[in-house]
Amino acid sequence: MNKCRSLSNKFIVKLGVLFLITVLSIGIIYVYVTFFLLDNFYSQTTQKLNANLADHLIEEKFKNTSPFLDNGTVNVELFDDIMHDMMAVNRAIEVYLLDKKGEVLHSLVLDHDDKSKATKKIDLVPVKQFIANKEVFILGDDPKDIKSKKIFSAAAFESKGQKGFIYILLASESFELVCENLFKGYFSKLMFIALLITMLLAIVIGGLSIVFISKNLLIIMHYVNRFKEGDLNSRIPNASKSNLSILATTFNEMADTISFNMNEIYSINTFKKELIATVSHDLRTPLTIIRGYAETLKDGDDKITNQNRKEFLKIIENSTSSISSLVNHLSDYSNLDAKQIKLKPSIFNITELVLDITKRYNIIKEEKKIKILIYHNKDDSQLVYADKSLIERVIQNILDNSFKFTPSDGIISFHIEKRKNGLTIIKIKDTGPGIRKQDRKLIFKKYARTTSAREVQGIGLGLAIVKKIMELHNSDVKIYNNDKNRGCSFEFSLPSDK
Repeated sequence: MNKCRSLSNKFIVKLGVLFLITVLSIGIIYVYVTFFLLDNFYSQTTQKLNANLADHLIEEKFKNTSPFLDNGTVNVELFDDIMHDMMAVNRAIEVYLLDKKGEVLHSLVLDHDDKSKATKKIDLVPVKQFIANKEVFILGDDPKDIKSKKIFSAAAFESKGQKGFIYILLASESFELVCENLFKGYFSKLMFIALLITMLLAIVIGGLSIVFISKNLLIIMHYVNRFKEGDLNSRIPNASKSNLSILATTFNEMADTISFNMNEIYSINTFKKELIATVSHDLRTPLTIIRGYAETLKDGDDKITNQNRKEFLKIIENSTSSISSLVNHLSDYSNLDAKQIKLKPSIFNITELVLDITKRYNIIKEEKKIKILIYHNKDDSQLVYADKSLIERVIQNILDNSFKFTPSDGIISFHIEKRKNGLTIIKIKDTGPGIRKQDRKLIFKKYARTTSAREVQGIGLGLAIVKKIMELHNSDVKIYNNDKNRGCSFEFSLPSDK
C-alpha cells in the first residue's frame, strides 16, 4: 500500500508541475496577445483619426503658397516653417514631400537625423491605396528605415506644374521610442501581476483538481493493488460512474479476462490430473488382463486346451481393442478440443449411412440378442449436408453407448424424419436404464461420472466427442428418457441441404 501511495504522490507532483507550467504558459501568451492587439488597435485608431491630416495640410498651408519655387526647386524655408509648426503641435508625426514617383524631395527630419539608413524612394502602392480608401488600415514605408512599416496619412497635390504627395508618418521614431519604454514598463507590471494572479489561481484550482482526481485515482489503485495481491474478485465499484470511468471500466474488464483465463488454466490443470488418474486406471485393467493371460499361455502350454486357448486369445483381443479405442478417443477429443479438425461438408444419404454402420454390429447384436430397427419415410429425401465421416463417428459413439446399456432382448431404434424447416431429425432410442434428469447435462462432459443406473464406464469420452462434433455443425445433442423411463433417446439435427 505504501508503494501504491508513493507512486500516487509522484503522479500528483508531476501533474501539479505540468498544470502550473501549462497555466503560466497560457498566461504569458495571453499577455503578449493582449499587447499585440492593443498595439494594432492603437495604430488603426490613430490612422483613422488622422487620415485627413495630409489633406488639411495641403488645403490650409499650400492653398495660397506653393511648396516649390519658380525654378521648380523645393521652397525649403516655407516647407520647414510649416513642418516646425505642425511637429510642434504633434511631435509624433514626421512630414515628407514626395514627387510623383515616390522620391523624397525634402524633409526636415532627414536634414537633422542620420541618413545612413535613409532611402530616397518609398513604395507608392500603399500610398495610392490609402488615398483611394482611407477607411482601410494600411502600413507604409519609413524613409529613415526602409525595413520598417508604419501608419501614415497621405494626400496628392499639384502646384506650378509639378505633381507629388504629402506623406506624413503618424508614429515618428522618437514617439515609438517613448512608447517602447512605456510599453516595457507597463508590460513588466502587467506580466508580474498576471503571473502572480495566474500562480495563485493555478495553485487553488490545480490543487482542488489534483485532490479531486487523485482521490478517484487512489480508489482505483487500491482495488488494483488488492487484485495484484491475489484477490481475483477485486473490482472497482460503480466503474461507469467514476470520474475516471474509462480507466476503471478497462481495469474491471481486464480483471474479468484474467480471472476467466486463470479459472480456465486451473480447470485445465485439474482436468490433466484427473485425466492421468483415469487413463492410468482404465489402462491398468486391460493391460493386467493381457499380461495375465499371456503369461498363462506361455507357462501352461501343456495343460491348456485348444478351447481355452481360443478363449484366452479372445479376451486378449478384446482388451487390446479396449486400449485402442481409449487411445483413439483421446486423440479425437484432443483434436476437437483444440479445433484442429475442419469440417468437410458434403451431401449424402443419412439413411444409407445408418444402414452401413448398423451392419458392423451384426455379430454383437446376435450375441446380445438385441434388435436394431430403422424408421424413415421412404417418400422423403434422406439427403443431408454435413461432414460424413464426423457424423458417422457421432452415430457410432451413440450406438456404442446404447449397446453398452441395452439388456438382452432389448431394442435399439433409429427414427429419421425430415421437417418442414429444412432440418432432418435423427433420433436413436434404446430400452436400457434411463438417465436421471440431474445427470443428463453431465453425460456429455469429458470424464464425467454419474450416479444413475446408466453410469458411464471408462473415461467417458465417446459422448463428449459427440458433443464437440455437433458443435462444429452448429447443432446440439438432446437426451431424454423414453415413456415410463424405459431407456433413453439421443436426438440431433442436420440441414437437409445447403
